[in-house]
Amino acid sequence: MPSEPSDRRYLATGTQLVKIVVAGPFGVGKTTLVSAISEVRPLRTEELMTEASVGVDDLRGRPGKSTTTVGLDWGRLTIGEDLVLFLFGAPGQERFRNVWRETAVGALGALVLADTRFLAESFESLTLVEEMGLRYAVAINAFPDSPFHPEPDLREALDLAPKTPLVTCDARDRHSAAQALADLVEYLMTSDALESA
Repeated sequence: MPSEPSDRRYLATGTQLVKIVVAGPFGVGKTTLVSAISEVRPLRTEELMTEASVGVDDLRGRPGKSTTTVGLDWGRLTIGEDLVLFLFGAPGQERFRNVWRETAVGALGALVLADTRFLAESFESLTLVEEMGLRYAVAINAFPDSPFHPEPDLREALDLAPKTPLVTCDARDRHSAAQALADLVEYLMTSDALESA
């Protein structure tokens, strides 16, 4: 049963519970980010890749990748004393679009991960986030062999609005991932998304 499109809940203490989707193409680091940042043991639905994925899932630039998310990832992060983020990482492959759409229902915003080695692969995720009406930030996950591009070039390539946050992070690093989410939350707050939800 999908969650209601109510973007936040309150605990008796006044703490806000906010749903955030971690989106992006296959192999961009969504599971890694949720696992690195969650303050509780994260839920992961990764399975070993099978022969069925050969020729379907592009493993270029991902030599050690042997698993893929087949459902969703879930984690929790408390920010300050009155805000708890529930992070939902959705699979990036086209065959899981229905899972992605169901996961995004009720979310307040999204953090879209991108990889400069395969920037065009991010377009579909950005389109889905925009179709769902979610405010979002883009986080460039800095892989060791990722080429550097100046921010104006990345903004133009991704066709980002001037106010859309664009940050660089290392999805493996808790502090770096937390900063990317903090930038998203700040954007949501300044755009009144938290107050009007």
